[in-house]
Amino acid sequence: MSARRVVVTGAGRGIGEALATAFAARGDRVVVNDLDAAAAEAVAARIGAVAAPGDAASGEGIAALLATARRELGGVDLYCANAGVAPKGGADAAPEAWSQAWEVNVMAHVRAAEQLLPEWLERGEGRFLATVSAAGLLTMLGSAPYAVTKHGALAFAEWLSATYRHRGVRVHALCPQGVRTDMLASTGEIGQALLAPTAIEPAEVAEAVLRAIAAEEFLILPHTEVADYYTARATTPDRWLAGMNRLQQGLEEGAAR
Repeated sequence: MSARRVVVTGAGRGIGEALATAFAARGDRVVVNDLDAAAAEAVAARIGAVAAPGDAASGEGIAALLATARRELGGVDLYCANAGVAPKGGADAAPEAWSQAWEVNVMAHVRAAEQLLPEWLERGEGRFLATVSAAGLLTMLGSAPYAVTKHGALAFAEWLSATYRHRGVRVHALCPQGVRTDMLASTGEIGQALLAPTAIEPAEVAEAVLRAIAAEEFLILPHTEVADYYTARATTPDRWLAGMNRLQQGLEEGAAR
């Protein structure tokens, strides 16, 4: 088992922390990134990794993060674009919410790939993990910005794999449903009603990631039932949308009681 050089964004807590912990336990050398400097440093200290707090969405922030990884690790073998935001609202969500979701959930992936690809293509290998969420395969009632941008994150991961797979770049799209994290806790009544009953621990997500990387699987589905939902969405879209709308109506009726 060879050690990898791994960067995990949004690793101060939740899925990112679990990923960083699992990679470090495997023997990988890890850089822990998070906007919350104290959280990043605490996780790095606990698992014996390098803390690199900062903004992993802007081009400048990603450049600084990769500079740290190259200085401390000598390069990057696996980049986990895990940081994400889930603003509430529909078409009426504030422009700032749409902009933040686009920057963090999509453009952070694009900018990281832009800076990593020259290095990876030159040496003929590299690995990119995008934390997409099942919302990217399906949708997320209650948060149009999240649903739309997670679809974008999935589309970019697919494009990246289709374009560079033959040149040694491997891509994975991590698509869990509910995970017991601060983000789930912040989703409000709709998110809790939809996701909490089948929510799993972040460590279970990390275990699924390790298995999928070993098996070279693009889609990582810690909730296996998501594959059936995705199939129904693709093959019977009207029926699937009608079912989702009934679910929305049920949530509205429950909130009105």
